[in-house]
Amino acid sequence: MNKLIPFKKDIIFENNIAEISSISLEHNLTHNDNLVEGNFNISGEYKITDTSVNSESFNYDLPFSTNVDAKYNLDNVKIDIDDFYYEIVNDNVMRVNIEVLIDNLEEERCVEPEEVKTEDNYKSYTVYLVREGDTIESIMENYSVTKEELLEYNEVNEIKAGDKIIIPC
Repeated sequence: MNKLIPFKKDIIFENNIAEISSISLEHNLTHNDNLVEGNFNISGEYKITDTSVNSESFNYDLPFSTNVDAKYNLDNVKIDIDDFYYEIVNDNVMRVNIEVLIDNLEEERCVEPEEVKTEDNYKSYTVYLVREGDTIESIMENYSVTKEELLEYNEVNEIKAGDKIIIPC
């Protein structure tokens, strides 16, 4: 699954902007827990008037930060730029529009372990939400449990997406 996050910023130049003759975008976006953050670096050259022969350089660092819902696992995500364009708003303002792509988002598959009381002791378990394409075998392999352990808490002869399965820890 992927997510597009729009980012829009007006950059105010000291001089007039008649024409952008070159522009580039680089980024150093990273993720930590459920926070995606970093900077966009926008640089290039522009002309002050239409008849200018000389170009002026520009270089701006724009901070970016966004929270991703905690229901998503960011361990395997790839962060990149999906789209980038600019427009000259008036004599000295350029608006940049950037779409950040967060690719390989995965929804967390289970909730926090809980405890179940059995006779004289407590056991921890995880509640797993079955996803499209899951099989009993793939769940057993992912959680290192046997079919007998699953049968202790569940009726797992047939499973379908959306079913909840109790997995002993």
